[in-house]
Amino acid sequence: MATLTHDTASRMRSGLAFALASATSFGLSGPLARGLMDAGWSAAAVVAARVLLAGVVLLPLALPQLRGNWKLLRANATLILAYGAIAVAGTQLAYFNAVAHMTVGAALLIEFTAPIAVVGWLWVRYRQRPGAATVAGAALGIAGLLLVLDVVSGLSVEAVGVVWALASMVGAATYFVLSAHGTDLPGTVLAAGGLLIGGVILLVAGAAGIVPLRAATGQVAFADFTTPWWVPILLIGIVTAAIAYVTGIAATRRLGSRLASFVALTEVLAALLFAWALLGEAPRPVQLLGGALILGGVIIVRLGEPEAVPVGDPEAQAVADDGATAPPSPS
Repeated sequence: MATLTHDTASRMRSGLAFALASATSFGLSGPLARGLMDAGWSAAAVVAARVLLAGVVLLPLALPQLRGNWKLLRANATLILAYGAIAVAGTQLAYFNAVAHMTVGAALLIEFTAPIAVVGWLWVRYRQRPGAATVAGAALGIAGLLLVLDVVSGLSVEAVGVVWALASMVGAATYFVLSAHGTDLPGTVLAAGGLLIGGVILLVAGAAGIVPLRAATGQVAFADFTTPWWVPILLIGIVTAAIAYVTGIAATRRLGSRLASFVALTEVLAALLFAWALLGEAPRPVQLLGGALILGGVIIVRLGEPEAVPVGDPEAQAVADDGATAPPSPS
């Protein structure tokens, strides 16, 4: 049996660091978006501003990485379009619409069943049956998620909200699957292209009257302070989108879709802590216990991932990285 190489261990450590950075960055988006929507912004306008700003910020970094290789861009056009339409625009718009019809906790609970969808997809598509550790870690993570979202206190659910939340779950699962593909395409290029395409899709949908695009230039109020509207817009675009997507792609390409999706459950805990700081929503002890269970579930899933990778075997490396031999881009 081959042993775990130094390079593989280093790749795993950096992947986990990127995944936690991405989850923390994404976790800040909810409280910032809530402040903007309370100040008069529509959900679609927040998402459009967020992804377009992030795409513009990443573009100067992405173009030099292409080195004029436009053929590479054309070869991954389907991946970039799918990433922008589903993983970026679709997921965020579906989530914010879900929140408009149900509590944030209920919407998050449904969206963050995405890791189960990822495991199911890898099982069906690549015949990668989840091991006992993955199943146990998933159960522990979902139990922790239920506690973090404090479902015992009751959740307000509407049918239309459930449909939107399920759509956001599909989009989130698609994000993890697509992020692991196209490894010949620099992650910053994929993120910038997807964000810009997602933003354009939202603008077109707004111009056609499909979604409301409404912005406001007044002060945005949080728990203990108010700020000009452009401050949360800059943060939600640069930190919770540009940084979050780039680190998320880097994490998924190092950890694979399955493990990265479970580490992303820590976003819920991050969102809880940011909501405490910005919105004054203090977490209950049961929610902190839930956060510990989520982390425990992630560790168990990590222990269940393949450790040994034969050196110089690209196919085995692909299996270890993604739990399956994946094609370079979706077809």
